[in-house]
Amino acid sequence: MSKQVFNFNAGPSALPKPVLEKAQEELLNFGDSGMSVMELSHRSKTYEAVHQEAKSLLTELLEIPDNYEILFLQGGASLQFSMIPMNLLKEGKTASFVMSGSWSEKALKEAQLVGEAKILSSSKDENYRSIPEVNSSEINANDAYIHITSNNTIFGTQWSTYPDTKDVPLIADMSSDILSRPIDVSKFGMIYAGAQKNLGPSGVTVVIIRKDLLESANDQIPTILRYQTHAKADSLYHTPPTFAIYMLRNVLQWVKDQGGASGIAQTNAKKAQLLYATIDESNGFYTGHATNESRSHMNVTFTLQSEELTKSFLSEAAEKGFVGLGGHRSVGGCRASIYNAVPLEACEALRAFMVEFQNKHA
Repeated sequence: MSKQVFNFNAGPSALPKPVLEKAQEELLNFGDSGMSVMELSHRSKTYEAVHQEAKSLLTELLEIPDNYEILFLQGGASLQFSMIPMNLLKEGKTASFVMSGSWSEKALKEAQLVGEAKILSSSKDENYRSIPEVNSSEINANDAYIHITSNNTIFGTQWSTYPDTKDVPLIADMSSDILSRPIDVSKFGMIYAGAQKNLGPSGVTVVIIRKDLLESANDQIPTILRYQTHAKADSLYHTPPTFAIYMLRNVLQWVKDQGGASGIAQTNAKKAQLLYATIDESNGFYTGHATNESRSHMNVTFTLQSEELTKSFLSEAAEKGFVGLGGHRSVGGCRASIYNAVPLEACEALRAFMVEFQNKHA
């Protein structure tokens, strides 16, 4: 019998148990092919069906309009930090960044290597405890795009509503909260997400890009780095990460079975509420990092009253099967990453442990 653990890892993170069981069942003989899906030619009809179903499910679950293209790329969200300005930041234009954490900083740094990039708004001066305000009057019509990170894994903050950027394309790194709630894709010029938090295992990055941005993108860059290359080839320009796309398809089917983005959002709200209530009711034994209005439903960050107490908490938690609760070094303390696949029962167990630990050590 396998050991029971509660997986709160920040990424790669928990996958739905039914998805893992399905992969296990099909591992040696996928679709009666006599082969694993990892062994199939990416040009075969058997794999092609998986590829197209993944796109179809993503379109359905996010209600992606017809004027968008879906790409399955490699290199993680970090490669997108470079690909976006290479494709979309043209001479004479400026890319604007809303700084809400470490990933925003990395995205800005890469854009500055390619062209003109500036900070539109930032909450760095408060150690990114909140989502910064965006003043629409400061948006320049000449901007190439405005970039945000929709959820900040390290600091535990999340956009509740997205800024109105008028005619300037809004680009969002949604690596850690894509498909955790319904969104209006039409508000964005582009959405991108590494899969390893809410969509599947690491290895595939989803890019959803408006077709007019594709058509006007810079083509004086290496072929493999052009969005247009991958769009024209249906993400089959070179060998795609076939197993990761197969797992993505299975996760998307699982999300659909949970009631889609709306059903998932209801469960995510319950999970987050459980843990934030535990923090708020602790009389300062636990302190949340994020301000109340910016709290993430994906990453609950909190500190205890001393470093010694934090070590005891993490040690005792590990003994009871809680995995991945250590906070990032820039914030310290603890972090529970409660992505889509983390069940409500895991959050109930963590709440019970937090209350028990407080009673023992307060």
